[in-house]
Order: sequence, then structure tokens, then C-alpha cells
Amino acid sequence: MKKSSAFASAIALAAAALTAGHAVAADPAAAKTREQVRAELAEAQRTGNFIVDGQTGLLARQMFPGQYPAEQTAQGKTRAQVKQELAEAQRTGNIVVDGETGLLARQMFPGQYPQNAVAQGSERGQEVAGRERATRSN
Repeated sequence: MKKSSAFASAIALAAAALTAGHAVAADPAAAKTREQVRAELAEAQRTGNFIVDGQTGLLARQMFPGQYPAEQTAQGKTRAQVKQELAEAQRTGNIVVDGETGLLARQMFPGQYPQNAVAQGSERGQEVAGRERATRSN
């Protein structure tokens, strides 16, 4: 009796494994043509984006940087742009002044900085009344 139930369990397990494998392989979203795979391989070989050391996981371009083109880096901001952003942050108080709490200058000293601008032609009371009317009509 034990042999037949063990054999039936093994058959059921094998059938489940086979159907699960086919379900993954039949996923059309993951399917690629041979040309797509070849193009990806050629690109990886050109840029060195393939693993050459299985223990460390290092890529070819990391182990042999002189043999592959340098990675393109995003263009940074100019010095003038950074200075302009800093001046704007200082003017509006959007600069951290307390590293422990992360408070901004406008939060610690609200009287020294301009308040957030209200939409022109409307006041807070008008906006709230408009939202209440919209809520009632729904």
C-alpha cells in the first residue's frame, strides 16, 4: 500500500512540475525572438554588461574597464544653476537649518519668509465653499 501511494505522489508531483514549467515558458510577455536575444547579447558584449565572475557577480566592464567604453553620465547642472537654486531656497526658506529634526528655515522662523502664494482672485474661504458645493452635488 505504501509503495503505490508513494508512486502516485511521485507521478502527481512530476505532472505538477511539468505543467508549471510549460506555464512559465508559454508566457507571451516574456517570449523573445532569436533576433531580440542576439541583439541583447551583442549589446551586452559591446558594453561589457555581462557577468564574468560568478562568485563576486562582477561585470566584464568592472573587471576590465579599459576594454569597454565608459558609461554615459547624465549632464549635471552648471555652477550658475546651482547658485540660482541656492539663492531661491534661501529666499523662500526652503533650506534645512536643523539637521536633527530636518526643519526648514521657513518652519522655524515663519515670520522671516513669504507665505505660500494663494491663487490670484480667490481666498481660502472661497475655495472651501466651492469644495463644499461640489461635495453636496455629488
